Amino acid sequence: MTDPSILRTGFDTRPIEMQPMWALMFQAPSEDVDRIFDAVTQVAPLTQGKTDRNGYRAPGGLEYYRPREGTPTGAEDDTRHRPCVDEMRFFLPRDPAMLTAVIEAIHAAHNSDEPLITATEVLRSQCKGLDHSDTSPPLVRQGRSPTA
Repeated sequence: MTDPSILRTGFDTRPIEMQPMWALMFQAPSEDVDRIFDAVTQVAPLTQGKTDRNGYRAPGGLEYYRPREGTPTGAEDDTRHRPCVDEMRFFLPRDPAMLTAVIEAIHAAHNSDEPLITATEVLRSQCKGLDHSDTSPPLVRQGRSPTA
């Protein structure tokens, strides 16, 4: 069995360091995701290597929900189906103050009173910047994409 403390400490391989992070995800209507993500990046840089504002957006799911007593619309019998609800995912260092600030930023920018937000302990890869000049294709070594 794998040592569970690995999620707290991470580990290294020759080319990659596996870093303890939180993976955060929120769901929102497609038209709101960029605005909410901008609010997140105001409180957290979302860095990976030499880049920042790193995230992944999974498009276009169908959200199911049924309003209950106490919601602004009041209780309903039927389940609603909201199209075009996206998921935005990104990573944060395990800093409780930053996690709190990001969750509060999502809540403040979100159009729902109860936005869906998850935080999961994960290990995220961080390349060590090894020299790949002997193995990389020439266009990659020059900083260009082979499709550019």
